[in-house]
Amino acid sequence: MAAAPSAADVLRGTLDLLVLKTLTLAPMHGWGISQRIQQFSRGVLDVNQGSLYPALQRLEQKGWIESEWHTTENNRRAKYYNLTRAGRRAVGDEAASWRRYVEAVELILQVS
Repeated sequence: MAAAPSAADVLRGTLDLLVLKTLTLAPMHGWGISQRIQQFSRGVLDVNQGSLYPALQRLEQKGWIESEWHTTENNRRAKYYNLTRAGRRAVGDEAASWRRYVEAVELILQVS
């Protein structure tokens, strides 16, 4: 019998959308993004640094986010990420794609 998927398995393929959606709220540094995703998912999703930073680089290469160094509230330097105009459009496109996927899976699950 196969084990239930872990939260990390669920994140595959959805991390870019989760990061983009989180950044619609405000510019954030990496740790802040991972904390918000964990908070909004009520602790179900835990994004590790090894997955988050490659996703941030990927999104920056696509031109969907941009980054700048700033000082945090704890007086530390951190790279803050912000959505670009193309990133704001991508959030809508990625969310629509995700909803189509979820609907398709739901249709398959209803087959008896």
